[in-house]
Amino acid sequence: MTAIATATLFAAGCGARAGDEPSAAGEGCADTSGETVKVGSINSLSGGLAVSETVIRDAIMLAVEEINASGGVLGKQLDLIGEDGASDPTIFAEKAQKLVQSDCVAVVFGGYTSASRKAMLPIFEDSNALLYYGQQYEGLETSENIFYTGATTNQQIIPALDYLKEQGVTSLYLVGSDYVFPRTSNAIVKAYAQANGIEIRGEDYTPLGSTDFSTIVNKIRSADADAVFNVVVGDSLVAFFREYRNANLSADTMPVMSMCVGEEEVRSIGAGTVAGQLSSWNYYQTLDSPANDSFVANFKQRFGADRVTSDPMESAYAAVMLWKATVEKADSFAVSDIQQAAGGVTVDAPEGTVTIDGENHHVTKTARIGRVAEDGLIYQIWQSPEPIEPAPFLEGYPWAEGITG
Repeated sequence: MTAIATATLFAAGCGARAGDEPSAAGEGCADTSGETVKVGSINSLSGGLAVSETVIRDAIMLAVEEINASGGVLGKQLDLIGEDGASDPTIFAEKAQKLVQSDCVAVVFGGYTSASRKAMLPIFEDSNALLYYGQQYEGLETSENIFYTGATTNQQIIPALDYLKEQGVTSLYLVGSDYVFPRTSNAIVKAYAQANGIEIRGEDYTPLGSTDFSTIVNKIRSADADAVFNVVVGDSLVAFFREYRNANLSADTMPVMSMCVGEEEVRSIGAGTVAGQLSSWNYYQTLDSPANDSFVANFKQRFGADRVTSDPMESAYAAVMLWKATVEKADSFAVSDIQQAAGGVTVDAPEGTVTIDGENHHVTKTARIGRVAEDGLIYQIWQSPEPIEPAPFLEGYPWAEGITG
């Protein structure tokens, strides 16, 4: 496991395993003695990832507003300070440093790509501050200073592969944006495929923000795989699926299983272009539960009746609620108290029950496969029998031994 943990090194830093000696140099400068407490958020409001991240900021705002309307946290109102990561990991790190060391926030919510998270990680560890990272990611990381409220690999990627295998898929073509999450995800897909008799017919990556998929789609068509495993992100998804349709490929001829297509992305792509395709997430707007009915209704009332909710938005919303619940359990805003109290904290989120694992700072998640409909929404066609315990280092999956991304 040490070799895997070491392999999480990425340009700006490396995450420590839970239980390792923390690298924090000291407590941050947050002052929670007054009637208000500053909290921060960092999301891309500009650049190629803004299509996916701007709506996440809205979900964080909704959570903060709901908390304030219900009396705050430990009787204190929250003051949200938002920053634009501008789709650039370097800017995410700069904004994180500003929030933690100048604005003196008690916690930060945000990050989207793994590159942005890894760029910010040293800031939070060195300042002994807290980041609640609400997005699905490739695993192989834990940190005392990060709570991961999105899915890790065994809660999204592996269930998607299990579903495809159950549907008789014996060959895949892999496509993704060129950064750590897609590449590590596909390393896991290839290891799974080798252990389960699935042939990989091709593998291609494209730079973030790329809009030219003609060559890749031609290769996909020629490969004639049973399905495509898709980890393209952001506004590149529009170009990919339009080129896919233009090549007369469809869900009937060669279905695409996407890791990053939610309701907001469907709106950008166009429902007619992506209808019938598959998505692997933990939440869809169409889930039928009192908690989700309330979330969707409140979001639409706040931001517009024509707006949609999606997994990244819900996971970010749940992150704020999990922080609140942990602070209240600890009866303290102090980082060390929150870390000690986190294990077992449970929230009835729109996606269902989520519980924090105190050892690895991830949460339980129900895996769901959905199909995009003509109305632009995604409807669940399969779910895991119960919430899946997080295994960020793929403990319990012998075929994954040695994966480094």
